[in-house]
Amino acid sequence: MPKTAPLRTRPARLAEPLASLGDLLREWLPRQRWFAGKDGPVAELGLLSMTELFPGCLHLLVHTGYGPVPAPGGAPPAGDCYQLLLGVRERPSPRLGRALIGQVRDGALAGQTVYDALHDPRTAQLLLERLRRPGRAGPLRFECDPERPVPGGLAPRILDAEQSNSSLVYGDEFILKVFRRIQPGVNPDLEVPSALARQGCSRVPAPVAWLRTTHPYEATLGVLQPFLHDASDGWALALEALSAGDDFTVQSRELGRAMADVHLALASAFPPGAPGENGRTAAAMTERLTAAAHCVPALRPFVPGLRAAFAALATCDSGPPAQRIHGDMHLGQVLRAGRDWFFIDFEGEPSRPLAERRSAHSPVRDVAGMLRSFDYAARQRRPWRPEWARRCREAFCAGYADRAGWDPRKKHGLLRAYETDRAVYEVLYEARHRPDWLPVPMAAIERLAVRGD
Repeated sequence: MPKTAPLRTRPARLAEPLASLGDLLREWLPRQRWFAGKDGPVAELGLLSMTELFPGCLHLLVHTGYGPVPAPGGAPPAGDCYQLLLGVRERPSPRLGRALIGQVRDGALAGQTVYDALHDPRTAQLLLERLRRPGRAGPLRFECDPERPVPGGLAPRILDAEQSNSSLVYGDEFILKVFRRIQPGVNPDLEVPSALARQGCSRVPAPVAWLRTTHPYEATLGVLQPFLHDASDGWALALEALSAGDDFTVQSRELGRAMADVHLALASAFPPGAPGENGRTAAAMTERLTAAAHCVPALRPFVPGLRAAFAALATCDSGPPAQRIHGDMHLGQVLRAGRDWFFIDFEGEPSRPLAERRSAHSPVRDVAGMLRSFDYAARQRRPWRPEWARRCREAFCAGYADRAGWDPRKKHGLLRAYETDRAVYEVLYEARHRPDWLPVPMAAIERLAVRGD
């Protein structure tokens, strides 16, 4: 394994490569699906750390936003931090295609061509080799579970379906999720599956290796887990059933039982949350509704009815205790292999602060997310199939009640409020990113605001 160059932390040294790469990155970053700041140009670009991971491959943490880059050991800056693996070559391979970032015109890297190195099979293979054996490279720490060895020589391929992160599959045996937007602290996608593995919960693939950094702060950078190559995700299975005119209630009921199993394991793996504070939760939901209605005029006629759902939450029973949950639950986050359901992507909503994603919430939030996903599936093709969604929702809740010991359908005020909050989030998302899909959550908004069921 080649030696790594020492980390250069002095501001003057960090400014040198950025002077060469800055213009290219300012143009390239907003075009990436995982870049959050698409509403405007990259106004501020700072280099937080740089490590030569391999010859011809630089690992960077860059800061975008406003305000100065902090001194080493200082508080995290305002804005966003992104993880980049950049390949540097004199003569790039024509196979790089859309991974190409551009040619550097001046500075220390003048004349070199820069590209996203995760698309380079050689870099991907070297990255796996580093993960297979514990070690360090500057501030980077490569760690693994010694009881779960990873074989070498697995052929890599990058997945195109990722949006908020990037993933590499190795030999259809393992999948490496490389986090793009980095926040200080342990990422839940490492923390939660590791804790569930210690609980003996087999419904979540356990991490076998991971990458983290100690500079400019402690943070998780990537996680390697088993890849369920023979599995299909719940979204694809639901659409397949709809296209064939098949019922999906048996699978939905089993999925409800599986989610309850995961929730019970999470409740054992992590300390319980504070008693439910419905008033504070309702206030936060109302605040999000107000902000969304300001951005999406179509939402405004329904605001009084939606506020009523949140007001009812403030006066209903607190429901099940707050605990760690998935946080971004939908049919795309579950996989079916054989007769079993598995759960993936415990990162939560990447746009939310990490502390919020790692805190305890009502498990009703996950239930509501899955119920909304059934509704989305039923409205993918016309004529819409609301009755199909209703049967799936009923079956899912019944399966959940079988295992959890409480029935989401009997927590009507809680479930309505959390489903309403999720639908408001969906309206804002679709209005910004997929305007053609806006009628899907708007149909739920009308139902929740007028009838409240």
